[in-house]
Amino acid sequence: MTNTSTTHFGFRDVPESERQGLVNDVFAKVADRYDLMNDLMSGGLHRLWKDDLVGWLAAPRGAMPFAHLDVAGGTGDVALRVMRAAGAGGSSVICDISGEMLSAGERRIAKTDQAGRISFVQGNAETLPFPSGSFNAYTIAFGIRNVTHIDRALSEAFRVLRPGGRFLCLEFSEVQVPMLDRLYDFWSFQAIPQLGKLAAGDAQPYEYLVESIRKFPKQEPFAAMVRAAGFERVSFRNITGGVAAMHSGWKI
Repeated sequence: MTNTSTTHFGFRDVPESERQGLVNDVFAKVADRYDLMNDLMSGGLHRLWKDDLVGWLAAPRGAMPFAHLDVAGGTGDVALRVMRAAGAGGSSVICDISGEMLSAGERRIAKTDQAGRISFVQGNAETLPFPSGSFNAYTIAFGIRNVTHIDRALSEAFRVLRPGGRFLCLEFSEVQVPMLDRLYDFWSFQAIPQLGKLAAGDAQPYEYLVESIRKFPKQEPFAAMVRAAGFERVSFRNITGGVAAMHSGWKI
């Protein structure tokens, strides 16, 4: 008798071996509308949240070498912000498992003033294709909840960072303001799938993305996972009442 491990794909249980393929299908469908998707998911606030993330990162402004990795980097929103904030010595690598997302990002970045500083690599967050100690900073925005084994992704983040390197994660989280949680639930489960259907012709990817938020560990449990991966000085900041949260950890 074969014992097949299962995991969640939104609110559905699926064989663990199939989850990544299902997630890849979601992002293949939304790649060309990824920024619109984030606008729908956050009411446009994701742009301000990413600014907060980059501000907290505080990339060095001078000519000091600064190697940045943005995992699940999508269309380059975070990498572009980091490079515009960093000094002349900064470089960024966007690593994403989705070829469609990378193609969308490459087209976008090619039209910007930072094209020469940002490169693209296809890879899995659980098995990053980089040597240990390659980067000064690792960021992941709205991506880690789509990873099948979050603990492995966090261990890989720790591995590829240099001593003194910093991990920063921006992710939807648990709303911690009374009444806002009810409004957010209505927006998530009633409005977003319908808006997704109108904007992209398909509600299913948006239903998964909303459900995946509810399955992701809340603020304190996720902070504990970051510590378990080896990071120190772990902390988090709630944004917009906990609709999203930023988590920080250092490799010391």
